[in-house]
Amino acid sequence: MHPGEPPPTTIPLRLPSPLVELADDRLDAAGVQLLVKRDDLIHPELPGNKWRKLKYNLATAAEQGHDTLLTFGGAYSNHIRATAAAGHYFDFATIGVIRGEEHLPLNLTLSYATSRGMRLTYLDRSTYRSKHTPMVVDTLRRDFGRFYLLPEGGSNPLAVRGCAELPGEIDAEFDVVCCAVGTGGTLAGISAGLGPARRAIGFSVLKGGEFLAGEVTRLQEQTYGTSFDNWHVEYGYHGGGYARTTPQLTEFADDFTERHGLSLDPIYVAKMMFGIFDLAERGAFAPGTRIVAVVTG
Repeated sequence: MHPGEPPPTTIPLRLPSPLVELADDRLDAAGVQLLVKRDDLIHPELPGNKWRKLKYNLATAAEQGHDTLLTFGGAYSNHIRATAAAGHYFDFATIGVIRGEEHLPLNLTLSYATSRGMRLTYLDRSTYRSKHTPMVVDTLRRDFGRFYLLPEGGSNPLAVRGCAELPGEIDAEFDVVCCAVGTGGTLAGISAGLGPARRAIGFSVLKGGEFLAGEVTRLQEQTYGTSFDNWHVEYGYHGGGYARTTPQLTEFADDFTERHGLSLDPIYVAKMMFGIFDLAERGAFAPGTRIVAVVTG
């Protein structure tokens, strides 16, 4: 394996992920065309941006001789699930550092993670806020030994480079790419991978997520030595905050599934899709705009 190459794998990955046009009378009325990038179909256990974020990190961990991955997340974190799956398929031990106290029985996310061999440990919320400081990381190394550290949500420069490959897979004309934003890595990469005259819009899934613009800029500068001005974040579609929803959002997601046969993940994708439809109906997109919505799984 050459430096920077993703790890060799025999697991079936559906890449490029499918791109499908979605017909909807509400978008027709706004003069907007929507294409859906089905990254959720890349792999059932490593869907969407999770594979894109992990693949170069897995390669680097292997190149550096690591046999253990350690990462952080909440009790419902898709990143925790995906890291556990990656460890199972690519022969890494995995450790998940979970925000808050242990609750038994484990929820479906953490039960799945342990079924894939992940060892769970917990940090109180105050300590968790300092999770990437040397003091906390050194304590984790004393407790667990040598490991390759993946940040919360998996967003680092290697993850950004993986996500930057997504626009190159789009084999249709488009003007805008939309994605949900939790840590900023996916948006940072998509923006970097866009050609001229194209833009990216991120939809924050966090209440009080205004800090995310700074995170996207920081990730781009760390990865490329510069940042790009072809993106922005929408902050009004978080549905009350991470892993929260509202009756309006739930009604939209249920109606969307009934119309199109596509179930929307309520934590990320439903909020992005609701935002796209709302902006379209408000006239935020010029007639004729072609939008690609990334279903990140």
